[in-house]
Amino acid sequence: MKTKLFIYLLVWSVAFSFSQTKVADTFFDNYAYVKASELYEQAVNDGDESIHVLTRLGDCYYNNSNSQKASIWYKRAFDKNINEIDSEYLFKYIQTQRSLGNYNEAETWIKVFKERQRSDNRVASEITDLSIYNTLASTERVYVDIVNLDLNTAYSDFGGYEYNGRMYFASTRPNENTNNKKLYTWNEQPFLDIYETSVSETNGLKEHGPSIPIDITSINTDFHESTIAITNDGKTIYFTRDNLNKRNKLDADKKGTTHLKIYKASYNNEVWKDIEELPFNSDDYSNGHPALSPDNTKLYFVSDRLYKGMDVQTDIYVVDILDGGNDYSVPKNLGSSVNTSGREMFPFIAKDSTFYFSSDGFINLGLLDIYKSNILKASNEKPINLGAPFNSGNDDFAFYVNSETETGYFSSNRDQGKGNDDIYSFSSYECAQTVSGVVRDKQNNLPVALATVELINEDGKIINRFNTDLSGSYSFEVACVKNYSVRASKPDYDDDVQSFTTTTLNKDVHTVDLLLDCPLCEIPCEIVINPIYFDFDKWNIRTDSKVDLELIVDIMRNHPKMKITIESHTDRRGSFKYNDKLSQKRALSTRDYIVSRGIPIERIVSAQGFGERQLLISNEAINAMASRKEKEVAHQKNRRSYFKIVNCNDN
Repeated sequence: MKTKLFIYLLVWSVAFSFSQTKVADTFFDNYAYVKASELYEQAVNDGDESIHVLTRLGDCYYNNSNSQKASIWYKRAFDKNINEIDSEYLFKYIQTQRSLGNYNEAETWIKVFKERQRSDNRVASEITDLSIYNTLASTERVYVDIVNLDLNTAYSDFGGYEYNGRMYFASTRPNENTNNKKLYTWNEQPFLDIYETSVSETNGLKEHGPSIPIDITSINTDFHESTIAITNDGKTIYFTRDNLNKRNKLDADKKGTTHLKIYKASYNNEVWKDIEELPFNSDDYSNGHPALSPDNTKLYFVSDRLYKGMDVQTDIYVVDILDGGNDYSVPKNLGSSVNTSGREMFPFIAKDSTFYFSSDGFINLGLLDIYKSNILKASNEKPINLGAPFNSGNDDFAFYVNSETETGYFSSNRDQGKGNDDIYSFSSYECAQTVSGVVRDKQNNLPVALATVELINEDGKIINRFNTDLSGSYSFEVACVKNYSVRASKPDYDDDVQSFTTTTLNKDVHTVDLLLDCPLCEIPCEIVINPIYFDFDKWNIRTDSKVDLELIVDIMRNHPKMKITIESHTDRRGSFKYNDKLSQKRALSTRDYIVSRGIPIERIVSAQGFGERQLLISNEAINAMASRKEKEVAHQKNRRSYFKIVNCNDN
């Protein structure tokens, strides 16, 4: 007898736990993570330690930013059976360990993570996606406006650079001296010259003038000049020029190749003069594309000189500027953190010391792409491809940015340009929108004060909370092109969850009002919730009914002195006597569920069945219905339980 009883209790316990898990799943799907975690933990206490329950518990705490508890439940799931764990949970566990400062633990699981990638192609693709989101998390809401400058021509224009309200660039455009200049045989265009024009900026939009840029005649020759850098005091300019002899004619090496060299000039009486070649130039290889460090103590440049005895395409080098610019250290190759076997070109260092350059030696969208690196900040991390819209399938290069305003230039020969190379200005901005609304009482449409409104992202994580004032209003800032949900809750009210999707328009506004239903407010002395329905000829509590009963549990927890009665009913099918017994069983099963959730049984004054005595829809009305479906819905409404407050006037 004892054995049978034990088996019966065990079966009942497992069935109850399974049912609780389904109830918890319902709350989880509605982002009610606190309630869901409570129910999941009860399921664990009742013996359900499935991977589903353990990982869901981890998610409940992870989505509420409780790394400590999340890590406990994820690890418990791993210990149960790591082979059944989806890589998503490995990723989240690693994040919790980093959050908690457990870097060694995180590294240990990263190895498991990578091993999973190697052995499972499906998992590898999922992890790749997660890695991309993780890498780009800090910039996911950054948008960029790109403008092809009006000053571009059908010729090559590139290398936009700003200093003191002036914009400098290189161009092969014809000018008044073109007739006296030779054409570059490579493209049958004039040789490059350096130009300047004024620049102003309003809300990230750059305006240049005059319409015809100024040819810097004191620097330009009949051959190539391009890509400049100007010292902070404005007294020195570094620029690239063809190797010229003393007669200002092209000078070539033994193979007949004319190389590039770096020159500098001084600004005096509004004229660039005293041009001189830098001492580390050579007639045997090229140096070009100068760039200054923010403090002007170092000069970066590009060279195709031999590196460790090997031919390279082009690498980036650096020299120290010594003796006030009168001397320079031996050039140093930046090494494999930046340089590859391909082409590295057009270095630029922003005021925040971020190092930008172009390369075709890393993974790219095609030809030269623009990259950024933290190499000047003593970082060994790999350069980051800026991606579209900066990069395209064509050459993208000569990046310049004001890191304080996030505006600047880059050059590209992309197909939609005006000429061979064009200069594009850009303005980065954080695309932000607003969601706002009013939380109202569903019955009287009045604002609900002190309601909690939660903003939930598309991964189900709560990312912001707000408590409404007397107006019932709330407001959140949200990102563009994202899926969100807002959830309103308040003690004694039923929650409301609404979802919405943001657009691509910056500063767009979304209005999402929320309605809270108050079970204690609709009818005096009665807790009004969705009827607790039963299946035909059954008295067990269905999963959907348990979800509604949880509201009764919460209300009674919020009001510890409250006492209630339970009234249960049947439809009219079956005998009068049978329905009395059936409704009584339903009343008792309703009571037992509430008690199982920790409510003392003495607070339930009575649990009484009324059989078919109080039908909501009469048999006559049901018989008059046309379809079988309509009739079944009507019968279902008659099978219900109600909850009335006994001491409703007792505060």
